[in-house]
Amino acid sequence: MQDQITKDMTIDEIFTRFPQRGQRLAQEMQNAGLNCVGCGASVWETLEAGMLGHGFKEEDLEKLMKKLNAILAEEIDTSTIVMTPKAAEKFKEILAEEGKEGWGLRFADRAGGCSGFEYVLDYSEKAEEGDEVFHSNGIDIHVNKSAVCRLKGCVIDFVEGLNGSGFKISNPNAKGACGCGKSQSY
Repeated sequence: MQDQITKDMTIDEIFTRFPQRGQRLAQEMQNAGLNCVGCGASVWETLEAGMLGHGFKEEDLEKLMKKLNAILAEEIDTSTIVMTPKAAEKFKEILAEEGKEGWGLRFADRAGGCSGFEYVLDYSEKAEEGDEVFHSNGIDIHVNKSAVCRLKGCVIDFVEGLNGSGFKISNPNAKGACGCGKSQSY
C-alpha cells in the first residue's frame, strides 16, 4: 500500500487509504481551495485534476501535497488521547467565555454520519464513574471506558481556515472515512 499522497490519487482513494487522518486531510484540502471535498462528483477526480481544474497552478498542487504528506508523517502515541496546544488553548478560551473554567472535555463517539460514527465533544465538569481520564496540555479529557479502545491514539486539533474552523480529530483506529472527513468506521 502506498504511504504517500500523490497527485494522481483520487479524492476517494485518499480517504480510503488514510481514514485515520481523514478530518485533517479534508480540512487541509478545503483550506487549499478544494471546496468540493465531500461532493459526490469530486471523489472520482484526482487531486491534480481537482486543483488544476479549479484554476490552481502546479506549484499550488505541490504545496498541498507537501502539507498532506506532512500530516501523514506525524507520529501518533496510541497509548493516550492528546489535544494539541492550539486545541487546548481554544478550549480554554471557550470555557472562559462559558464561565466553566477548570472543566474538562467530554470526548466520545456515537452512531452517525455517512461512515458509521461521528465524534462528540462536550463540556465535562468532572469525570463520571466508568470514565478514563487523559491529561493533555492542561486539559482533562473524560472518556467512557467503553469507547477508549476506539478513541485511544486520537489527536484533537483546532484548525482555522477560510472554509470554517473547528476541532478536528485524527484517529489511528479508523478503518474508513467519508469523503468529507466528518465520520469514520472502525
